[in-house]
Amino acid sequence: MTVPGDVRPAGRPLDLGRPAVSEPWHQPETFWAGLGAAVAHLSAPVAVLSLDALRWNAQDLLRRAGGTPLRVASKSIRVRGIMDALLTLPGFRGIFAFTLPEALWLAADCDDVVVGYPSADRTALGHLLADERLAARVTLMIDDESQLDLIDSLSPADRRPPVRVCLDADASWQAPVLGFIGTRRSPLHSPDDAVALARHIAARPGFTLVGLMMYEGQVAGVGDAVQGAAPMNTVMRWVQSRSMAELRQRRGAITGRIRELADLEFVNGGGTGSIEATAADPAVTEITAGSGLFAGHLFDGYRAFSPAPAAAVAFDVVRRPSPDVATILGGGWIASGPPGPSRVPQPVWPPGLRLLPREGAGEVQTPLSGRSAAGLTVGDRVWFRHAKSGELSERVNEFALVDGGSVTAVLPTYRGEGKSFL
Repeated sequence: MTVPGDVRPAGRPLDLGRPAVSEPWHQPETFWAGLGAAVAHLSAPVAVLSLDALRWNAQDLLRRAGGTPLRVASKSIRVRGIMDALLTLPGFRGIFAFTLPEALWLAADCDDVVVGYPSADRTALGHLLADERLAARVTLMIDDESQLDLIDSLSPADRRPPVRVCLDADASWQAPVLGFIGTRRSPLHSPDDAVALARHIAARPGFTLVGLMMYEGQVAGVGDAVQGAAPMNTVMRWVQSRSMAELRQRRGAITGRIRELADLEFVNGGGTGSIEATAADPAVTEITAGSGLFAGHLFDGYRAFSPAPAAAVAFDVVRRPSPDVATILGGGWIASGPPGPSRVPQPVWPPGLRLLPREGAGEVQTPLSGRSAAGLTVGDRVWFRHAKSGELSERVNEFALVDGGSVTAVLPTYRGEGKSFL
């Protein structure tokens, strides 16, 4: 990506604290035309962050949290410059990383990094155990005593600094009729199970239990106002209400009993989709959030909030296989999760474009039909929104930041910095 010589260097601090000047995304023809004009000189595919939309989303997350601190979910961003800017805002604190190698890299600049998932990466663990500074900044996730055994096998407790650990307890709902509802993470569901492992950690040399995490993915990660899915939305609202009522009682019991064993620094819960419900739980001291910042289109389907489309990517039309079809180069950037229409990128501008049912979004090319397709010519741009947030960052080297109608900075993604963690 080539940018004008007067563009602000990416290393200069990015200001996300001031309110959004306007909300142009409510007028799609103005919003997308403005982004298109700002990056017309850049080669496609060109990934863009609208700073007005990003500022609006950051402030809306803080508003929804109602004073409960937000931990930045790096998986949903994967752009260090954005995370650095967020951590300067009152209300954001610390990073929730998705791998240990990533956490070690981020801990060079951030003194509070929680690894969201257990790690068996012996090389990365070796680096952590050999460095007192890293050991003081990085917290590992634990839900099984064998994970502690692995650490001790690499470096006995008397030969390394204390290891900070967070206990991951299951937040799914074991519904009386429907069964398991949630994400299959920790095996520790009951208070007795969680407290038993907490007691082992507290008594074991070389480990310090500093946190508890319980992620209610059945609320945070599932929309309850999905367009065209009214019956399922009704079911999800009932499930989520019942699930949160059960979880609030169980999380409170687990937290209270573990606090008798360890001086917990934090109790982490939630995600972008559950901020209000999670913040209402008195046991929770912080909420993880990230997806609501870039706002992939999966997060359009929630009643509680309407994020601005901060991240988008433009592709070039390169061929016209028929009068009613226009084909872009690339586009098949599929998001993780259950395969289906919700995981594919959506063409959002020009309006009325749609993927072909028998081809979908392709790795090399994506044909598009619909009312706008006939008017597109080779060299025109089509704007897409990705289904989830951070996965777009895995496909591009950098984001062009658009503010006031022009590109004001370019920030590298993890990929642009030569990093690919998972």
